[in-house]
Parts: sequence; structure tokens; C-alpha cells
Amino acid sequence: MEVILLKNVEKLGFADDIVKVRPGYALNYLIPQGFAVIRNASSEALLAGRVRGLEKREAKLLSQINEISARLQANPIKIGAKVGTTGKIFGSVSSYHIAEAIKNQCAVEVDRRKISIVEGEVKQLGNYNAEVGLGASHKVNVAFEVVAE
Repeated sequence: MEVILLKNVEKLGFADDIVKVRPGYALNYLIPQGFAVIRNASSEALLAGRVRGLEKREAKLLSQINEISARLQANPIKIGAKVGTTGKIFGSVSSYHIAEAIKNQCAVEVDRRKISIVEGEVKQLGNYNAEVGLGASHKVNVAFEVVAE
């Protein structure tokens, strides 16, 4: 059964995507929860209208996204961590810490779930990179530095 997603559904797709799912999943979960509608001529017309409106809003937001990405790439983000005598930090730096540092230093609100650390786990002082998602298709590479508190 093909449905049109009205909202982002984790591990299935983004809003306005047309996806093929099992009938039980669509009829018992997606449609009653308001996540999707059955694909037919009228829902495709509704989708076309939503896509046109979305494109207009996206054009307006593109300039804001460019400004935010320039602000994020301008200076490396500094994250303070408690350090032992060998240079290893207690615990590790996660996407939550990066999101808080971006919010405090750049005045930009970023969803921590859209941040992925390129090098994997950060457990020592040094310079690292992270990929920050600013929308469905806009990603920015951000340099951050872990320093001793």
C-alpha cells in the first residue's frame, strides 16, 4: 500500500514522501496517528499544493540557512571538559555537548539528533569535526575543539 507521509517518521521517511508500507502498518498506525494518508488523486493534489508552499518557504529559509552555516564555520566551537593527568577526559563529548556549545557560542538552536561526530567517540583533548543537519538536505561541517576546563 502506498501512502503519503504528512510528518517525518523515523526509519521510514520525511514529510511529503511517498512510501510503500504494509497495509496493517498504514491502517492501524500511520493513518490513525495522522502521520500519513492513502495515496490517491485527491491526496496527490494536496501533496502538490503542500510542495509548492514548501518551496516558497524553503527559498526564504535558504538565506537564513546560509547565514547560520557561515556563523557555524567561522570559528571553531570550544567545548570544555574535565581532564585527568594523562590528557583523557572524564566521560566523552557527545552531540548534546556540541549542541549546547553551539547554542551558547553562536546563538543558534540546533537539534542534537541531527549532529553526527565524524571521528566517532571523542575521549581526548584536541580538534574534531562534526556534521550538523540544518534541514532535510542541508548539512554543515563544524570544527570543534575540546579544551580543559
